[in-house]
Amino acid sequence: MNMMVRAAEEAAKSLRRDFGDIGHLQVSKKGPADFVSKADTRAESIIARILEQAKPEAGFWGEESGPTGDQNTRWIADPLDGTTNFLHGQ
Repeated sequence: MNMMVRAAEEAAKSLRRDFGDIGHLQVSKKGPADFVSKADTRAESIIARILEQAKPEAGFWGEESGPTGDQNTRWIADPLDGTTNFLHGQ
């Protein structure tokens, strides 16, 4: 549980920094009105790295990165739900 909290806190720090610098974020379109930003992928990567250290045998499924590793035991994360609002500073 402590590693999950640590992962969330570290990703949140990254997202707060990116929120303060929205004008400089790389953004790409996944589909109609569906965007992914560097903030999304950076936060997801932080969470994946920390959780992999805690439980290396588990897989990871991120909204942006998709499934990796063991699919019977896995972490699932979507660190930034509401990317459109985030990109509008809301």
